[in-house]
Amino acid sequence: MVYTNPNFQRIDLSLDVIATIAKHPRIQYIKDASTNTGRLFSIMNRCGGDLQVFSASSHVPAAVLLMGGAGWMAGPACVVPRLSVALYGLCEAGDWKSAMALQQKLWSFNEAFNGMNLAACIKAALAIQGYEVGDPVPPQARLSPEQRGVVERLVGSFAE
Repeated sequence: MVYTNPNFQRIDLSLDVIATIAKHPRIQYIKDASTNTGRLFSIMNRCGGDLQVFSASSHVPAAVLLMGGAGWMAGPACVVPRLSVALYGLCEAGDWKSAMALQQKLWSFNEAFNGMNLAACIKAALAIQGYEVGDPVPPQARLSPEQRGVVERLVGSFAE
């Protein structure tokens, strides 16, 4: 799997490079964090069946699956796995209205995590649920007590 994340990598792979990589027999997937659904369509169109697309952005999984993507891998899905699996099931069943309603509900994680360190949010949310996974890797810092309170309230509102 190739992972592109231009926000953190400060560089991105061009569509031509992705199409070339897609021909390699050991590369079957791309996880794209560009948040650009048009780019995902371009990758799908250029690479056909050579490369399956996963979204790395938790705000568009239903859209990516509707477009023909294979799935998504994003941190908030670790925090609410049952709801994430339910969202995938709704998409697979073609129940797009229900899928979009659940996607809209899950958007609150993106809103809450916005402006905070995503890894720290996910680690705090997991710890709040009893899964102690440690602090983020430096130079990333753990959440402040106020930020952790935001995550605690959000996790509590989604108690699975």
